[in-house]
Amino acid sequence: MSLSPSDVDHYGDELYSALLDRRTVPNLRDRAPGIDETDAYRIQTRMVQRRLDAGETVVGKKVGATSKAVQTMLGLDEPDFGQLLSGMVYRNGDTIKLDSLIQPRAEGEIAFVLKHDLAGPGLTAIDVLRATDYVVPCFEIVDSRIDSWDIKVVDTIADNASCGVFVLGTEPRDPLEVDLALVGMTIDVHRPGEAAGELFGTGAGAAVKGSPVNSLLWLANTLGELGMTCRAGEVILTGSLTLMAWLKEPQTITCEFGGLGSCSVTFE
Repeated sequence: MSLSPSDVDHYGDELYSALLDRRTVPNLRDRAPGIDETDAYRIQTRMVQRRLDAGETVVGKKVGATSKAVQTMLGLDEPDFGQLLSGMVYRNGDTIKLDSLIQPRAEGEIAFVLKHDLAGPGLTAIDVLRATDYVVPCFEIVDSRIDSWDIKVVDTIADNASCGVFVLGTEPRDPLEVDLALVGMTIDVHRPGEAAGELFGTGAGAAVKGSPVNSLLWLANTLGELGMTCRAGEVILTGSLTLMAWLKEPQTITCEFGGLGSCSVTFE
């Protein structure tokens, strides 16, 4: 660990204040020479703790940068993880104010909801499926507190894996009923005043580490090595199936998954 406890607290508090004030700060890698991933997760823990102290609760976890498309877009070469909090939760069909976020982007994902704890390391894909209550379509709205999304892996880790908010669909499915690696997805954008929507992108479950199941398996085993557990009842976001969509103007976005249903959210 290269950062002192006071430095960790300073950067974690700075990111928390940026979240509250809906502003950005310069990237950490240029301001904290020698910062490594361990330091970044310590900063994340501090930032999350500030939210818990303010009355939020942990409702799940997310895996970020799982697809080659997103890794290439952000210049990352490995996944990371963050904590999902109660203040991030929206439901299918909800409306979100654009000015409640900073520089949001949308990702179409498959979310897992657990019925049993997943405590790694040493877990297998079978353990993941046995522990899953259901899967559901999801939009994760990522939102960096770092200037102009100028992030490398330590910046996004420290910033709670660039968590913004997330929107869950309402059509739960048993993961054993669908081949999650082969599930196809489309994202459509519909802007006010337009007669028809526009296809933004397409993707498939295999874009996420070969299958979203592998993404959750990576998370559970990685957390297990750190003494952490994916808990029963938690929502796990497994990663984007395609490139992220910028959200800069009023619009409704919909992700449609073959065999899984859809999820929609409006921004105004």
